[in-house]
Amino acid sequence: MMRIPLDKVGEEPFAWRQQLTLNAESLERSELLGLGEILWQGSVERQEGGFRLDGRLEYEQTVSCSRCLEPLVVPVESQVRLRLMRAVPVAAEGEIELTEADLETVYVEGEEIDTLQLVREQLQLNIPMRSLCSESCQGLCPTCGANRNKETCGCDQVEVDPRWEALKNLRDG
Repeated sequence: MMRIPLDKVGEEPFAWRQQLTLNAESLERSELLGLGEILWQGSVERQEGGFRLDGRLEYEQTVSCSRCLEPLVVPVESQVRLRLMRAVPVAAEGEIELTEADLETVYVEGEEIDTLQLVREQLQLNIPMRSLCSESCQGLCPTCGANRNKETCGCDQVEVDPRWEALKNLRDG
């Protein structure tokens, strides 16, 4: 994985471009089935009080459809803009309200940036909470588990709320 030495960032920005391969299981998200090759490129430049990282990630991720569980390949292009600071903030007492600038700030220990952690965080943020293979996806049959997009099952499609079962017994009895 690439490390960016901060002492190499001078008047001109430090630029990089690299191809990465990461195992999808390493992100520990069940909805992520696979990751394609990742293009990670960008630059780091000095700015007042620290550094500015502008990067771009391009890759394909395979996720499962939330309704039918079929694999779905999703192309991802993600911009990464972070402010890098060397000093670690002192922990304050009580609750602290974070600003948007705080969310874009990464505190760096030492004299270099290991970009692997940054890439992993961005990959995690880009995994959708819910994916659909199509808006018309019919999902799985809750009774037999058949994929309703591919086959018609013979299960009774009328859903009975179990809370009404006691009233049904009164009527039948």
